[in-house]
Amino acid sequence: MDIRQIGEFGLIERIREDAIVEAATVVAGIGDDAAVVLATPKHFQLLTTDMLVESVHFDLSTISPWQLGYKAIAVNLSDIAAMGGIPRQVLISLALPSDVTIEFVDGLYQGIKEICRQHVVNIVGGDTVSSPNGIVINVVVLGEVEPAYLQRRSGANAGDLIVVTGNLGDSSAGLELLQRGRWEEFKFAWPLVTSHLTPRPHLKEGRVLAAHTATSMNDISDGLASEANEIANASQVCLRIDAERIPVSTELREAAIHLGKDSLEYALYGGEDYKLLATLPPEALAAVSAQVDVTVIGVVEKGEPGVFLLEENGALLRLEAKGYNHFRQNEKGEHDVAM
Repeated sequence: MDIRQIGEFGLIERIREDAIVEAATVVAGIGDDAAVVLATPKHFQLLTTDMLVESVHFDLSTISPWQLGYKAIAVNLSDIAAMGGIPRQVLISLALPSDVTIEFVDGLYQGIKEICRQHVVNIVGGDTVSSPNGIVINVVVLGEVEPAYLQRRSGANAGDLIVVTGNLGDSSAGLELLQRGRWEEFKFAWPLVTSHLTPRPHLKEGRVLAAHTATSMNDISDGLASEANEIANASQVCLRIDAERIPVSTELREAAIHLGKDSLEYALYGGEDYKLLATLPPEALAAVSAQVDVTVIGVVEKGEPGVFLLEENGALLRLEAKGYNHFRQNEKGEHDVAM
């Protein structure tokens, strides 16, 4: 059965079921012209949005509806994590071809509702429209953060340590394995593919870093090189990163050999890891490490704003931001495309 048989309002009623996880924060959810939620006193409100477009951000031949729904929320929650915040409410707008099946939408929202339950986030509204050219998913997240916990990209200081939460590069290697096909044959592929299809937003890690005086933070959506340059430019500092300290998984090392590439390239430029990159005073490291896993990958220094990579041979290489960019042309004159 496709969505033409139940129409827009029938679809909204299906979506509305089990949308509220924490009723105490909601006055009116789905069903009115606007949602009404309770703001927490003495907190800043955080707002973020991301759009996922079929054939640009996802390929339905390599991702299930459940995984797509889960990931659509995860990438937005990662933005809240990077601000040191807590997500509270989401609004989801869908543009769907009229021949999309009810089963597809049900699967999509099962994934959406699963991650919302995990992080106690309510679905309070959105929009549904028809689309002539593929599926578009737009998510808006409302979160909050105490003023003392608020994280920006612009607070890094000389002497700070540079840390990341979790391994880097798994997602981009997982995507490449999906695109090449027959990835199920390789034991090393499963965690990499899972990392790409259902990333975990590092909300706990963001809160712990914020609580222990992190000076800047950024989520790693476009690759470590890109995010590090954003912090360097916003803070007007120099970031020196040690290549040997960048955490990569055993599975990524195995995949890189299979794919004929360098695992470090995936970690630096791959993107869609949704881990956190942060700077913090050295004296805060022990307290942070006691609660969450972080890896020190470098230090913040005075000097010309930029990022430099200390290679294994001792050479110092300026690290340019070469991650994914929607409107940049590559060397062949073609535009970047992400799936």
